[in-house]
Amino acid sequence: MKLSIIVLAGNEAEVIKDCLKSAAFADEIILVLANSTDNTKKIAKSLKLPIKIVETFDEYNKNFSKWRNLGYKAASSDWLLYLDADERITQELKNEILLTINSNQLFNYYAIPRANHFLGKRVRYGGSYPDYVKRLYYKKYFSGYQGYLHEEPIVKGEIGYLKNDLLHFTHRSLNSMLQKTLVWTDMEAEALFKDAHPPVYWWRFPRMMATKVWQRLIKEQMWRDGIVGWISVIFESFDTFIIYAKLWEKQVYDSKSRHL
Repeated sequence: MKLSIIVLAGNEAEVIKDCLKSAAFADEIILVLANSTDNTKKIAKSLKLPIKIVETFDEYNKNFSKWRNLGYKAASSDWLLYLDADERITQELKNEILLTINSNQLFNYYAIPRANHFLGKRVRYGGSYPDYVKRLYYKKYFSGYQGYLHEEPIVKGEIGYLKNDLLHFTHRSLNSMLQKTLVWTDMEAEALFKDAHPPVYWWRFPRMMATKVWQRLIKEQMWRDGIVGWISVIFESFDTFIIYAKLWEKQVYDSKSRHL
């Protein structure tokens, strides 16, 4: 069985080299460059790997299903593995993937546990592990992705679970966390607005923020991840505030426009 690894990347010059090197065992690598304007493409081409590059320029960070489907359409192997630029395949995971796709598999697609790293530190609490992600597909039963905010695969058959971790180096700096907040909160607010969320009143802000803190910090024990855990919880609470503030803003503007 042949394997295509589909890598999604934007401006990822800082991490793309290590990502692609960890995918070097694939029969082909499909690099989907979405709105990339830095040296990511140049670095990728310098690695002398079997890479096919697909470029697209559209609305920033709002077409994940489209980008994943561009990789799906460009891939020619029996099996597809999706990888983000800030992820790494370990030797153990590589061996397990190759064994899985070349055996009499019981499943048509697989979820992989992710070992998340925030601000350079491995985290284990607050729902951060095992953080299973659906990534490995037998192409015969896979038809791409759908969905605007949280994209989901269109696939027939039952799901299996791999044992070895996919390394995920997310939130590499406070600056990147702030940048992601601006993008993701806008998408979340827009999704709630389109679903006709009830009007946002003042009490919803403390209620939703307190719920997030209790869920992550106390129930899921993210305090056990130390300072990084506290920073993560506070950031999630802040994200929740921004989501509902943006939702309130959209509702106010929509109400004014309807009364004009």
